[in-house]
Amino acid sequence: MLLYKNVKDLQAHLEKLREEGKTIGFVPTMGALHEGHLSLINKAKEINDCTVCCIFVNPTQFNEASDLTKYPRTPGKDVDLLAGVGCEVIFMPPVEEVYPKGENFDVSFDFEGLDMPMEGANRPGHFAGVAQIVHRLLDIVQPDHIYMGQKDFQQYSIIRRMLALMNSKTKIVMCDIVREADGLAKSSRNVRLTAEHRAIAPKIQEILQAAKSKIHSHFPQQIEEEAMAQLRAIEGFKPEYFTIAHGRTLRPFEVFEDVDFAVACTAVWAGKVRLIDNVILKREDFE
Repeated sequence: MLLYKNVKDLQAHLEKLREEGKTIGFVPTMGALHEGHLSLINKAKEINDCTVCCIFVNPTQFNEASDLTKYPRTPGKDVDLLAGVGCEVIFMPPVEEVYPKGENFDVSFDFEGLDMPMEGANRPGHFAGVAQIVHRLLDIVQPDHIYMGQKDFQQYSIIRRMLALMNSKTKIVMCDIVREADGLAKSSRNVRLTAEHRAIAPKIQEILQAAKSKIHSHFPQQIEEEAMAQLRAIEGFKPEYFTIAHGRTLRPFEVFEDVDFAVACTAVWAGKVRLIDNVILKREDFE
């Protein structure tokens, strides 16, 4: 396993691999790795000759400075975990290596509204920062495939759209959510949950699954309203949204029969920790 901290050396290594006809899979992360991240590495290793994992806490995607400060950083543990699953290359750059002073890395894309609802409405500027860093990292790594988790479904949708607008050769792969035994989606933020809030956190997934069971008997708006009421009734929870949307456009719809792809997404504060999760309600022939 090789670890690079500067762009020039990483690119020299990857260019040599490309000259040898080898394929490159890429997993961008902000560190504090867990089994969910490792599942992306394993997926990438299935079809690529070399897997690159980036560990970089990107300051431009945090709309709250305090959230950036509190974001967990465990570089030593992260390196050990990546070595354990056979990741070939780690890219762990300082901020000035990703964003050199005097250079402009702003990007502007028409996401056709994908960045407006849900996370976009509750975290102003977040997706501008996400698009900026992913665009920058893609330019650095130039991978054949990029792997992203379903848990950040809106983020996946936005990057998928960005790649299409760029006419990029990089293909995006969405990987299933990895969960704890009790159903809680694995997240770097979970370590910040108090014992009390960790005990109730799995109820988010329970309510999502209950929503899925109602798609043949309820309208989307009814399911949303019932789910929000259930979340609000749980002491220790403060839900921000529970949204049912078209899986490609993230726009609302009136009846399930009108769509071939539907997803339910939610964000809930469990004490001082914000948790997101989702479940695909319906999907037909989606790639």
